Amino acid sequence: MALGPDFIEALSRAHADRRVAKGVAMLDGSQDAMVALSPSEPHAAELLLLIAQWVDVGYKDHDLLEMLLLKFPPELRQELQLRDYLRIRMVEAFHALSTSSVDTAIDILTFVLQAQQEYPDKQLVALAHFWKGRAHRKKGEYDLALRDIVAARSLAIQFAEGRAFAAVIQIQESWLLFQDGKRKEAWRLLAEAESVLESTDYYVALGNIESARGRIVRRAGEYAKALEHFHRAIAIYSGGDPTHPNLARTLVNAAYVKRLLALQLRKRIDAKTLKPRRVSAGDRSHTQDRHRGNLRGRYLQMCHEAISLLQQAREIYTRRSQISGIGSVVLNTGYLHMDRGDIDSAALEGIEAYRLGHEQNDHILMARARILQASIENARIDEQLAEEEDVAIHADIAKKYCEEALDLAHHTQNRRLLASAYIASGMTASNDFFEEWELAKQRAGEAAGLLEPGDSDALLHDLAALKTRIMQASGINDALRSWSEGMIGDKTFQQISEEFAELVIPKVWLREGKIVSRVAQRLSISPKKVRRVLRNTGFLQPK
Repeated sequence: MALGPDFIEALSRAHADRRVAKGVAMLDGSQDAMVALSPSEPHAAELLLLIAQWVDVGYKDHDLLEMLLLKFPPELRQELQLRDYLRIRMVEAFHALSTSSVDTAIDILTFVLQAQQEYPDKQLVALAHFWKGRAHRKKGEYDLALRDIVAARSLAIQFAEGRAFAAVIQIQESWLLFQDGKRKEAWRLLAEAESVLESTDYYVALGNIESARGRIVRRAGEYAKALEHFHRAIAIYSGGDPTHPNLARTLVNAAYVKRLLALQLRKRIDAKTLKPRRVSAGDRSHTQDRHRGNLRGRYLQMCHEAISLLQQAREIYTRRSQISGIGSVVLNTGYLHMDRGDIDSAALEGIEAYRLGHEQNDHILMARARILQASIENARIDEQLAEEEDVAIHADIAKKYCEEALDLAHHTQNRRLLASAYIASGMTASNDFFEEWELAKQRAGEAAGLLEPGDSDALLHDLAALKTRIMQASGINDALRSWSEGMIGDKTFQQISEEFAELVIPKVWLREGKIVSRVAQRLSISPKKVRRVLRNTGFLQPK
């Protein structure tokens, strides 16, 4: 098939309308012509940028772009007109973005945008802002990402063929608003984008919408609903391309939810194991044993399903040479090992996750790896897995990992990553070696200040576990004595009130038979506040 102006126009129209099957068929039918493409052809640079946009839609991968870019060596680019030169640089930027070289992508796109200031090509500028916003997002630079994404959408709606493009941009904008705690607005943008794209066969964007919904409801602690959205996203991606990296990402997200559900089951198992049997009720004891057995079976099945999902994700990421994606798989595998008490295997996964993050200069992955590694070192101490003389070594290593995690997290705008690092630091400060309770309290307060009011997921329970640990060790009486003597540190009255509520409400709840309405009536407060405090202190699971 000839790659002339008519072909480019038809391929551009299919891209604008997001008619993926048609565009893929056209590209597949022109493979020989692409291989033989000469940079001297009048529309070669225009075609190359268009192919890059199709790779972004889901056609093949960055290897195709690498092959085409080799046709435009530096000495040849000097002879190109400015417009074609910028097109080639745009392709280079997207190739860098696709291979996680985000700093390179940002530098090139910044240059393109500066070169377009005097006589801007709105479509080119919109695309540059879109890709640049995604690069900033990958780095955890959310304010910069949102600025570019909004600029891209503002330009996209100005040209007639930009309606579908604007909807795709909205999906990115939605995720950034969600990160900023604006969940309702994020959900609305997803619905608007879906209304535009549902008539297309653009499976990547439609899968992204379902995946984003899954992450939003997961944050609210609605794990079953999150899995429903993730499963729908998996089905959409698989129907388009069963090797797409976004499919792998959603498999990892689903595996993470499976792990959280498994942890909930394990808590129920532990609670039933600690509950004393009624000796006189022989039949009931057998029933309890069967019930515990059923829970264990479901727990093991959930862990197995999580591992299976991670294995599928790793195969895709490996095939697509997505190093950061592989690191995410390794990290989640490490947590599953740690949950099951296999500390040595978890430690190996933590080392590998950090190595992969360091290789890509991925601050988010490196910080998460250090948090896992600190948790592993604390587990060695708390579960007395280390020899007495080695405890100090493990404690110091955990402290070092926490300091590195905090430093790395501060290089991003990922509030939850920073909160997680603060919690890990608090857990380390409160381990059996350091017992630095004031620092642990400070870390708990810093983490709490980063969470949103609607957060009800695992991070909130990690914070609750830290607060419980502090309270059990430092003692309720000490806190009350300090307050009665006016020793409040730098706390506000509101913070003291919240801490007092976390002391009193769980105790009253236990005395009132664990019935929220009785607590609310007894203390003359709303049931909503009772439930919130009980969730914050780990006594209630999120709905």
